[in-house]
This record gives sequence, C-alpha cells and structure tokens, in this order.
Amino acid sequence: MENTKCVLVTGASQGIGKAISLSLAKDHSCKVFALSRNESALNELASASSNIIPIVCDLTSKSERKVALNKINSISSHLDGLINNAGFLVNGSLPNLDEEDIRKIFEVNYFSAALLIQECLGLLKKAKSSHIVNIGSMGGFQGSQKFNGLSVYSSSKAALASLSECLAVELAEFGISSNCLNLGAVQTEMLEEAFPGYRAPLDAKSMGKYIAKFALEGHETYNGQSLPVSFSAP
Repeated sequence: MENTKCVLVTGASQGIGKAISLSLAKDHSCKVFALSRNESALNELASASSNIIPIVCDLTSKSERKVALNKINSISSHLDGLINNAGFLVNGSLPNLDEEDIRKIFEVNYFSAALLIQECLGLLKKAKSSHIVNIGSMGGFQGSQKFNGLSVYSSSKAALASLSECLAVELAEFGISSNCLNLGAVQTEMLEEAFPGYRAPLDAKSMGKYIAKFALEGHETYNGQSLPVSFSAP
C-alpha cells in the first residue's frame, strides 16, 4: 500500500465521479476511496475493481466525514490525491430559489469540500507529493458566458475555484498542490435532471479519464490554477 497511489473521490457513485474512480482504478492501478451517499451504487462500482473501496458518507455531516476518514486511515497511511467532485445543482434564478436550496448548494459545493480538505491534510501531508483537484464549472470561471438559472450554482463553484488558488499558497510548505478544473457541459445524471432534453458535447467517461490523469500528473505543470475544461470559449 505504501507504494500504491491512493486517491479519494467524492460524488463517486454516478456520472463523472464514477468515471474518475473507474479510470484511476483500472487505467492507473490506484487505490480509490470512493465516497457517496448511495450505498447500492457504490457497491456496484466496487464490484468493477478490487482497487475501489466504497465508503458511504454524507459529506455535509461532520460525524459521517469523521467515520469516513477513520476508515481511510485504517487502510492507508497517506493520500496522493483528493478529488472534490460531489456537487448539487438546482436550475433556478436567484429570485425563484428557496433559502434551503441556496444554502444546500453552497453546503455541498463549497463548505463540505473545504472541510474535507481540512480533515484530509494529515493524510495528504504524508504523501511524497499530493494533489487536491476541485471540480468547478465554467459558470464559475471569470469572464465565461453565463446562463439563466445557474447564478447560485455558478457562485458556489467560483468560491471553490478561489479556494483552490489560495490553498496552493497556504499548503505549499507541505508539498501539496491545488488546482480547480472548471468543466463545461458534460452528459451526466445531474445535468439531465436540471436540464431535461439537453445534450452535452462530452460524456462522463471521457471527462472522467481526463480528470483521473490530471489528478495524478497535472500538479507537475500546474499549481494554484483555475483552468477551463470546455469545448466553448469563455
């Protein structure tokens, strides 16, 4: 286990997170700690590779995050990567969103990611060179085209992108790199639910493979960057 790359992936039960986990486990022979609230989907994912360790966890719960970290600590002495992929999207303009939805969007997309990073620092510090990859959105990328119904979601992702830039400075002394990948539209379950009938130009499997490779190699070239990953110009 000491020589095996170990990566934690959130939102791993479906879409991009599932594709990232499969690529890391199968294409790169990494040990993958796959986190999600969906136990049955996680167990199905784990059946695809012995390198995938399913961990049921509601990231908005401090107690559940603690249980998840205890399990990871019992298996591995380090983390080479943390991919904050879990996300929550409600298609609605600010005047039409309930307070509960606004708070949940930020709770999932920003606060849980920031707190998980904080809680994983001990494991990340023990790797020779570790990489935090936060999954943002082109909607939160400065100067990009904006769309109606995504103001709060995009704002939460913009906050995550800024955090990624700041962490590169704060964590440099520990050999921890931090970057944010701002994704354009990808065909996932979350996109289909928020925008029925819309067809994205890229599928989850292709994006998952790209992110998996970036998590393992991207910090050799980038640090503290908020990078667009999209077919369309900002």
